[in-house]
Amino acid sequence: MLGATVVFALQDGISRHLAGTYNTYMVVMIRYWFFAAFVVALAARAPGGVREAARTDQLLLQIFRGVLLAGEICVAVYGFTILGLIESQAVFICYPLLVAALSGPVLGEKVGWRRWAAIGVGCIGVLIILQPGMGVFNPAAIIPLISALMFALYGLLTRYAARKDGTATSFFWTGIAGAVVMTAIGMWFWEPMEPADWGWMALLCISGVSGHWLLIKCYEMAEASAVQPFAYFHLLWAAMLGIAIFGETLRDAVVIGTALIVGAGLFTLWRERAQSRS
Repeated sequence: MLGATVVFALQDGISRHLAGTYNTYMVVMIRYWFFAAFVVALAARAPGGVREAARTDQLLLQIFRGVLLAGEICVAVYGFTILGLIESQAVFICYPLLVAALSGPVLGEKVGWRRWAAIGVGCIGVLIILQPGMGVFNPAAIIPLISALMFALYGLLTRYAARKDGTATSFFWTGIAGAVVMTAIGMWFWEPMEPADWGWMALLCISGVSGHWLLIKCYEMAEASAVQPFAYFHLLWAAMLGIAIFGETLRDAVVIGTALIVGAGLFTLWRERAQSRS
């Protein structure tokens, strides 16, 4: 999981660099081409091949999941170019709290008062980062919040789809549906790229595939709830990249708000794990 967070942070940094020069839709489209090739290759090596991986009774749900994730990536990458890595990731990491809040209406799960209290603390953390009404509020700061909401909904729909489909099927349709929709959109925004930037694009695609491969191996060996707290290291690596490479600054409000969000998120994960054990 730690290795995956390093790779995904590098992916965010490269995405910010490329999307700052070229159209976001084109960058995400090329990234999805490699992602789709990766999921097809994985499916072809699995028992039953591609036909077995693609078999599902929830086709519309699986397609919607894939399209939703593709849209979330576009929103997130656009946020990197507007706000930078630190500000974007500081708000985005509230998504586990959004998952907990939405698990009731989406999945019918019971959310106790302790988790609602943690969600409230996390919301306070987000407000501290955004600072509405303080004269410094940037409307663009809503972008990573929208991205977090989309990713939380994607995660809940993935859990809902898992009631009937296996991980291989969900992963397959995530890549295929996303590649199709991004090609349909991104082809209209094609721009010539400099040779050096093609090297960065290749590294972006490799990092995306490597990150997902590390996550797959991680979840094969450990429970998601056991390793999920380490996912918060993603913010640390992204902050280091933002400061060292892009010259970003770390506001006091971001540090305080992030501490509240991470603390509330870890408590929510602990409660979920405790309830699953009982």
